[in-house]
Amino acid sequence: MPVYTVHAPVANGADLSATDKFVFVRDGFHFWAAVAGVVWLLWHRLWLALIGWIVLLVAVHFGMSALGASRGTIFVVDVLLSILMGLEAASLRRWTLSRRKWRQLDIVVAEDEETAEHRFFERWTGRQRGPINDQWSVDRGGPPPTRNIPGQSFSKPPPPLPQGGIIGLFPEPGGPR
Repeated sequence: MPVYTVHAPVANGADLSATDKFVFVRDGFHFWAAVAGVVWLLWHRLWLALIGWIVLLVAVHFGMSALGASRGTIFVVDVLLSILMGLEAASLRRWTLSRRKWRQLDIVVAEDEETAEHRFFERWTGRQRGPINDQWSVDRGGPPPTRNIPGQSFSKPPPPLPQGGIIGLFPEPGGPR
């Protein structure tokens, strides 16, 4: 099932009343980013990523041609780079949002973006009453559970160590060797 990250344009401690500007970024492979990387980057306004993608493609083509690689080899490298773009498209989008001072609010698991929006806003409206002022809004859960061992009580001190014994790998000073 797809995982979405929710981002909001919060800058200078402003409140999050503009919920229509929230962005849901699906994690996973993006087919259109792999097929038409430049167009996908333009569509999502990822300008630095677009410049980096073009520079990478030109450098790979120039380098492969300078090494005397065949057209088939260059084509295979282009296909591999396209697959890489499809795999990393969501990461590039999240990186651009964080660079623009957007804040990640939540992580939602849903079948599609509309269901993710419903789940997020149901949880968010129940949890939030006013502006978010903390830097880490994502609930990452509590500490891991501990287990109760029968006969073990934490109220009494542990038994004393034997005199002259070895603790771990280090002998006590003045003890037997």
